[in-house]
Amino acid sequence: MTEKAGRSCPIRYQYGAAKIAEVPATPCDVLYVVGGLYGNVFALEAIENLAAREPGKVRICFNGDFNWFNKSPEDFEHINQRVLNHDCILGNVEAELGEPLDVADCGCAYPENVDQGVVDRSNFIHTELKRCAQQQPELLGALLQKPFFARYSVGALKVAVVHGDGDSLAGWRFDPAHLHRADEAPWRAALFEKAQVNVFASSHTCSAAFHHEPLPNGQTGLISNNGAAGMASEPGSLNGLFTRISATRLNDSALVFQSTQLNAVWVEQVRVQFDQAAWQQHFLSQWPEGTAAHTSYFKRISEGV
Repeated sequence: MTEKAGRSCPIRYQYGAAKIAEVPATPCDVLYVVGGLYGNVFALEAIENLAAREPGKVRICFNGDFNWFNKSPEDFEHINQRVLNHDCILGNVEAELGEPLDVADCGCAYPENVDQGVVDRSNFIHTELKRCAQQQPELLGALLQKPFFARYSVGALKVAVVHGDGDSLAGWRFDPAHLHRADEAPWRAALFEKAQVNVFASSHTCSAAFHHEPLPNGQTGLISNNGAAGMASEPGSLNGLFTRISATRLNDSALVFQSTQLNAVWVEQVRVQFDQAAWQQHFLSQWPEGTAAHTSYFKRISEGV
């Protein structure tokens, strides 16, 4: 394993926000953007059940890293077949699944403030997942054909769905720590103009953020980083989060973590409430104490953020 494995960002990930504007915007009434499912079938069940209760037609877009803990052939097939019934884009987890097995690199582009032990364990987890994926070449081939980003229109809003940030699939500049940096505000504001959108919906950094960005045209752009749908993302709870965008509010206000209205369209971060006991039991059956995923994630899974 090279010293940069898990920290470097492949050149092919760096698309640039202007490329997003070249993609036609898919119209829909209700858009669910689900980042960081991480192989949690119980969270997937909760999200699909919620979508089924919506009064209108819903498009669900999984914006990457829907795989991670699902290293068994059965889990890998189950998660990916269900995700492929919806819209999806690639996260770094999926984008690296076709790489050689002897290249242990999750493609996470972790910044320097992330402990090396976390990086090494992520590279190991990804190699286990990659070994499983490459045993199912047809399914893997279908995944690897998916794009790095997508664009939607919901009412008067244009939405860019990305995995990392506005310029790069594994970019970290939509992480809360970066979104608080005033020196990056000109870069953020320019993204909206380049991509021709009002909203960026992302995940990747696994830390939720809901950031209003003042724009030079007097309007406000929004960056909604849902953290993770399949793992605890709401402080003080074990709930995951996803981003919902619609002209109407979610009909269950108790599930709304935070929200705002732009151009008469609601953008909400919605709680994902799933069977925690079943999920933890399933996780432990695949990643018992002492394994890489248990060391890195079980405290968050069982105690929250």
